[in-house]
Amino acid sequence: MKDRFGRNIDYIRFSITDRCNLRCRYCMPEGVKLEQHENMLTYEEFLRIADAAVQLGITRFKITGGEPLVRQGCADFIARLKAMPGVEQVTLTTNGILLAPLASRLAALRLDGVNISLDSNDPKDFTAITGFDEYVQVMQGLEASLAAGLKTKLNCVLLPGCEHRLLPLAQFAQNRPVDVRFIEVMPIGQGARSLGPDRDAVLRVLKERWPDLHPVEEIRGNGPAHYYAAAGLTGRIGLIDAVSHKFCEHCNRVRLTSTGLLKPCLCYGEGIDLRTLLRSDENNQEDLVDVLRQAIWSKPRAHCFDDVAAITEQKTMSEIGG
Repeated sequence: MKDRFGRNIDYIRFSITDRCNLRCRYCMPEGVKLEQHENMLTYEEFLRIADAAVQLGITRFKITGGEPLVRQGCADFIARLKAMPGVEQVTLTTNGILLAPLASRLAALRLDGVNISLDSNDPKDFTAITGFDEYVQVMQGLEASLAAGLKTKLNCVLLPGCEHRLLPLAQFAQNRPVDVRFIEVMPIGQGARSLGPDRDAVLRVLKERWPDLHPVEEIRGNGPAHYYAAAGLTGRIGLIDAVSHKFCEHCNRVRLTSTGLLKPCLCYGEGIDLRTLLRSDENNQEDLVDVLRQAIWSKPRAHCFDDVAAITEQKTMSEIGG
């Protein structure tokens, strides 16, 4: 459906857990408070929301966390979501640690794509960022995803001082059909203290290696990435620059946290509590559709990342959903 500003909202991100098997300092630092299990939406509740979303024209779903694969039954949930009438696309964002043994099954379920989060291809650097020595497992997950024929992307967050990591990470697109996307840090939670280089700084570094790097008008997913190609690259380089270059006028998404808070915009703490509605004594699917419709209609015109004082979201990214 369209919101009050005429944007077509056809994409929703489901965070199915706030748990993760890494502790990336900008996302889930040590000491973050985890929700009680009874506060988390069940898979049945997620599917009810998905049914309501489909009725409103939302047909594309991203499964995120925390780390979604740590939640038992994630693959079964993906199978049920994929089979739901009206669902056109289901993709997954993961850190890749648990991906290798599941890749073939996910491909058999016709999962439409996998985004693997990787902020360094140096094992020691990886451990320093994530808190765990799991780089080998991530590489196994990447190779298994490609071998299974899954459409695979790498997501790399632009952390402070990351310039030396850019070329080694971009080289994953050199001999593999992998898109490598560099993402500006969202200035919420711990990320507000972790702002790194912007799009223009990244392009300067990459063009030293690939002088012919140039923008391409290609749709390669549901997100706002601007893609670049070069003769020496098999995949594409993507830049997601929500902070330095607003793209709110083209935003097509809403987010659902693991506890059932529907967030029309990432930078605002306000949201719509769908869990209470789902668990009330007098609830029906029509009520859920109506609440979802009103939430989408009321989606803000733009984020406020350029005005830190106006940001009202205080949660970490793991609590919201990556």
